[in-house]
Amino acid sequence: MDINKGFQIDEPNLFIPWGIEEMKLTNLFISKKLTHVTTGYYTTTCKSLNGLDCELGFHFAPRFNGHLKELEFFRRNYDDPKKSFDDFQSYFEKQFGEPTYSRKGSEGFNDYKWVIGNTEIIHNVFDRFGPEEHMRIIRL
Repeated sequence: MDINKGFQIDEPNLFIPWGIEEMKLTNLFISKKLTHVTTGYYTTTCKSLNGLDCELGFHFAPRFNGHLKELEFFRRNYDDPKKSFDDFQSYFEKQFGEPTYSRKGSEGFNDYKWVIGNTEIIHNVFDRFGPEEHMRIIRL
């Protein structure tokens, strides 16, 4: 997958290019489940990266009439935060290799960042009303 061009979802089988407009994204999902959360933000349940089962959020900028700028990976259940963190990290390392940067983070987890061309992948945990895991791909 060339992450600088977009992101491949395995199930449903869709390629999501960076910069896609909201209407075009909704058309890609015409026979699949895509939830409109708020202006400039949609989510779906999917599989990607050869087996990663999670929720995927699509962030548009600007929020109104924008283009795809960020992908957010998350789960509906975080009963085991370490298992979730390790699972995301494993799939992303298998796909994109070792992170470009890592450092000791907060909440007992490391912070990781990949920089791949015009794309940045961030994985960390921080305190936001309790520990919150963030796994994001951002088009710079």
